Amino acid sequence: MSTSETELFAGRYRLERRLGVGGMSTVQLAFDTRLERHVAVKLLAEHLAADDGFVARFRREALAAARLVHPNVVQVYDFGTDDASSRQFIAMEYVEGHSGAEMLREHGRLPADEVVEICAQACRGLDYAHRNGVVHRDVKPGNILRNPEGIVKIADFGIAKAADDSDITRVGSVIGTAAYLAPEQSRGEPAGPPSDLYALGVVAYQLAAGRLPYQGASLTDLARQQDSGPPTDVSELVPGVPPALGTAIMRALVADPARRFASAPEMERALREGLRGVAPAPSQESTVALGGTEATRMLGSTPEPTRAMPPQPRPRQHQPLEPLRSEPARRRPAPVVEDRPDRERDGNRSRSIVTFLLLAVLIGVLVFGIIYLTSTSGGPQVTTFDGDLDQTLDDLRNAIRDNTR
Repeated sequence: MSTSETELFAGRYRLERRLGVGGMSTVQLAFDTRLERHVAVKLLAEHLAADDGFVARFRREALAAARLVHPNVVQVYDFGTDDASSRQFIAMEYVEGHSGAEMLREHGRLPADEVVEICAQACRGLDYAHRNGVVHRDVKPGNILRNPEGIVKIADFGIAKAADDSDITRVGSVIGTAAYLAPEQSRGEPAGPPSDLYALGVVAYQLAAGRLPYQGASLTDLARQQDSGPPTDVSELVPGVPPALGTAIMRALVADPARRFASAPEMERALREGLRGVAPAPSQESTVALGGTEATRMLGSTPEPTRAMPPQPRPRQHQPLEPLRSEPARRRPAPVVEDRPDRERDGNRSRSIVTFLLLAVLIGVLVFGIIYLTSTSGGPQVTTFDGDLDQTLDDLRNAIRDNTR
């Protein structure tokens, strides 16, 4: 695009030099004459401007991206159309520094601690966007920028979603660059936060190993490799990568979205702990999906409510536990165990009542006999006290014996 020195793009931006070029856009360093600061102006490809539907979607997504204000997200300042050229553009925060793609070209691969710091900050930016309902859909090294102070920022929010719905054929352009597409995106399914985490896992793998986990020549070849199984663990390729960190990166590359990290903060935590040698715990979904026995599946299920046992009158001898079975445990007839203390208490109570009634009957018979004998013999014989205590006690015992015989 030819522009004279005095002509301003979109009436306010003076384009200075090219920062990068891609299949969808060209990025120019520009000076904002109104706010007097440098900005990065992304000029979208001319063939995209011919799609009225894309223009409407682009403006909607650019507006959503402009609302994202976070230290780890490249701020969108302005967007619109240049009347002179009919080019769609986005004016963004200019991040002085290097992109992930430039770091790979310069160094080949990065140390493990540097990889973790870059991806951890990217997780924070993605988490903020996801919580605000924005999915990036095109996370790749070229969209991850780091300034001289070490602050990492993610660029190009919203553009991929608008362009992905366009019916215009894009020569040399694949939305969500093929190597970073999650398997569900390759199948044409809607992208979500797990898709961004998968792409960031590919970035982490590439920064640590200096190569992509899957190297397919086409989207079909890439999908075939993803279906064939996981790639080689990055810790096996690079001796300096701790195995726990390799496990964390591989967790982000799982084909099933439900078995990846549940959120960007969880992925950040796993990466930082993996660098210290602490591997992430397997997810509940992964435990079930590995095809364990019924016993292993029960670990992740909700247990059935347990009935309260009646109070035990005395400790009973413990029965030996049966070994864990893979099939459902056989139920024993619960009433035999649960009702036994009640029956013992009922039997003891019944025997006590019968004994008490028998004693009462015997006492009644004795009393009745005494009354009857007394009434027929003219009354009991009573011995009076005449001063001799021993003699009186003997006479009293004889009187009792004679009256109760």
